[in-house]
Amino acid sequence: MTKYFKVRAATEKDLTQVSDLLAASYSELMIRFYDEVLLRDALPKITRANPVLLTSGTYYLAQSKGGRIIGCGGWTQERPGTGEIIPNFAHIRHFATHPDWIGEGVGKAIFDQCKIQALAKGIRNFECYSSLNAEGFYTAMGLRRVRQVDVDMGEGLKFPS
Repeated sequence: MTKYFKVRAATEKDLTQVSDLLAASYSELMIRFYDEVLLRDALPKITRANPVLLTSGTYYLAQSKGGRIIGCGGWTQERPGTGEIIPNFAHIRHFATHPDWIGEGVGKAIFDQCKIQALAKGIRNFECYSSLNAEGFYTAMGLRRVRQVDVDMGEGLKFPS
């Protein structure tokens, strides 16, 4: 039985709930793919919701019938970290699903919303810097691995993606 949820655009008022969701999701779902010490140092950096992304109009939330934020994700034309814009390219950004909702179609619903919106704006290609644990999800969405990269998170912290 599928649980009920709806997808809506994020707003700046969602900042705390999105950060809480990112922390709940990443701390549980990444543990099998990353070293404990690396996660201890990386989680505080990757579980903070990005206020600019939340107000971009291209970042979405899945909300349960009871109003709880259970999924998030979006896209931008600007490449993360550089701001570079490549014609016909979009970048998948900061996806997460609450562990209690894995397998319920939450991530796919958000991805589908991103794809519809991006196609309407002429985008034909997606790029994604995925965590190792999310690679299967993105493959199921039609993306493919090009290479593994170590994302520089500052202070000597490199995050395999």
